[in-house]
Amino acid sequence: MNNGLEIRLAARPQGWPTRETFDVAEVPVPEPGPGQMLVRNLVMSVDPYMRGRMNAGKSYVAPFQVGSALDGGAVGQVVQSDAEGFAAGDFVLHSAGWRDYAVLDGRSATKVDPDIAPLNAYLYVLGMPGMTAYAGLVDVARQQEGDTVFVSGAAGAVGSLAGQIAKLRGAKRVIGSAGSAEKVRYLTEEIGFDAAFDYHDGPVAEQLAAAAPDGIDVYFDNVGGEHLEAAIGALNDFGRVAECGMISQYNNATPEPGPRNMFMLVSKRLRLEGFIVGDRMHVQDQFRADVGGWLRDGKISYRETVVDGLRSAPDAFLGLLRGENTGKMLVKIADPA
Repeated sequence: MNNGLEIRLAARPQGWPTRETFDVAEVPVPEPGPGQMLVRNLVMSVDPYMRGRMNAGKSYVAPFQVGSALDGGAVGQVVQSDAEGFAAGDFVLHSAGWRDYAVLDGRSATKVDPDIAPLNAYLYVLGMPGMTAYAGLVDVARQQEGDTVFVSGAAGAVGSLAGQIAKLRGAKRVIGSAGSAEKVRYLTEEIGFDAAFDYHDGPVAEQLAAAAPDGIDVYFDNVGGEHLEAAIGALNDFGRVAECGMISQYNNATPEPGPRNMFMLVSKRLRLEGFIVGDRMHVQDQFRADVGGWLRDGKISYRETVVDGLRSAPDAFLGLLRGENTGKMLVKIADPA
């Protein structure tokens, strides 16, 4: 069998990553041992949380190691298997992306069915981003029927699903922010947001106030910074914030000052809670039932931004950080056998 490629962390970035942050290495195809399988990756995910893993230091997930291959969500096809329950030709979801071939044991892979949903969907609407959107709204923010919901980064993978799920769960009004006029049109004309604005067009607080004159009840935060300060100002008494991410600050070389109106957490009796999707697995069955049903019924729409070729994975990741994607950013590695 020919050699394969893997993408390695060449150096820890200071501020924004660059193409020099990554190294593309040609490596022999690994040999599976007893109880293992060899998987050829077909499609992989790039996600904002990966930026944090490029830094050294303790966090909720181990940092990437300089000189070693990165990892992340991927769907592949089994080439050969000695793992119980898996056979050549099976499609599997796993976390050993950023490479052509991976050796896995049965505990590290989950079979997926391309007849139920496209393989890409297992990395998006039926995968970690979908679960993140669902858990953030249902389990963290406790979104209720009649709530007004604001989602920042709303044209991204998680945000676009969060807004749709909020509407399907009976939200009175869903508002999104995005980074271009085209993305604003996508939110309001394609996926059912009641209002949306381009945060480049003026102060976020002013645009949010115009879109939500009666305030908001739930804020799903993917951006942080100015967006969080604006949301705190707009939240009604007893409002809830699901802190999913703060992509506006991931590449700051020095810390950014926090919102200046934090005392409103007290005066309005707000609840602001950060969450990691891996801590919310108790709602996974509910997520699969609800979102799977909505998907089958055609009630959820989604877009993907697909970059071709494993060598292009660093560019896809850098593009994600710059907001070049609408919906999920994916990298196509190979076609199924």
